[in-house]
Parts: sequence; structure tokens; C-alpha cells
Amino acid sequence: MLTYKAFKGKEIQSVILNLAQLRIIVFKDYPYLYEGTIVHEQEYLQTYINSENALLFSVWDDEKMVGATTCIPLFDETADVQEPFIKAGINIETVFYFGESILLSKYRGLGIGNRFFEERENHARSFETFEKTCFCSVVRPENHLLKPQNYQPHDIFWTKRGYQKDESLQSQFDWLDINESESTVKPMVYWVKNI
Repeated sequence: MLTYKAFKGKEIQSVILNLAQLRIIVFKDYPYLYEGTIVHEQEYLQTYINSENALLFSVWDDEKMVGATTCIPLFDETADVQEPFIKAGINIETVFYFGESILLSKYRGLGIGNRFFEERENHARSFETFEKTCFCSVVRPENHLLKPQNYQPHDIFWTKRGYQKDESLQSQFDWLDINESESTVKPMVYWVKNI
């Protein structure tokens, strides 16, 4: 039976290893193709632990974390996430940023993705000070060699949830792709919704 657990701020530390391992597994797939390490993951996730208003909402199958999603006020995020909003003249005090939304493939199609968005949006609304929620997705070339033939982007799902892609809001993140020896920079485009 699946169970749901929420962790806020410093509470996330208690499950950081579970979350790090899950991120490495899920993000290895296209389009992220991420060759992650536990050490890097723990460094990255420290941002969420340091924010008392960050949320990790997770799904468990017995003692195993099989899905997770995070969110954090944009003003608590790193400078590279804040930068495109500041350049666009958007007050980062009014934006809640959604981090990963990850789920092992066997658990997809059960409505958990919708639940993840609902939990994050409700968390952002609970403060009554935020006007927008957002997340970013990686931009890969259409002809990428590792793109599966049956690959379906999540654009339709995100649009149905009320998000709009804003090509003017982009960050550049770098990470090591699978089968590569050096990390490379990838463009990330933001999707935004008024709440």
C-alpha cells in the first residue's frame, strides 16, 4: 500500500539519502540523462533543508521512497534560478519555485503527478503572499541521439494544470550526462502559473 509523507525545511534532512537516490534513478532517463552522485545530490538538496518554508512531499511503498516532489520560495533558491526572474523585473518575493517531480515508472499513471502539483500549489497558497508558481524543464534538441522513439514530453499535462511556457525565462544549468566524461551546459525553460 502506498503512503504519503510530507517534510518541511530541516525535516528533509532525515530522508535526504532516499531523495538523492531516487533523483539519480529517475533523472538518468531522457530528457535529463543525468549521471548523478550522492555527494552532489546532498549538496544540491541542502538549499531545501536550509529553507524553513521548503516542502518535500513524498510517496512510499512500504519503506521505499518511490516518488517525491519539492517546492521552495524563489527567494530561498540559488542565484542561477532567481536570475531570469530578476532580469525580467519579476519580484522573486511573489514566486514559489517547484523543484523536481519524480516517480519510478512502475507507479506512473495512478494520478500521483496531479497530487504532487496539488500539494505544492496548496503549500504555496498557504502563505497568502505568493502570486505565481513555476518550474523549469530541460531543452533538448529534437534529434537528440538518446531520445526514445516513443518519448512524450509532459507539455500537455503541464498545460492542463494551467502552466504556460515562458521562453523569455531561461536558466543555464550544467551536469554530467550519462556516457560522457565532462559536464555540459543545458538550457532550462520555465513554466509559470498565477495562483
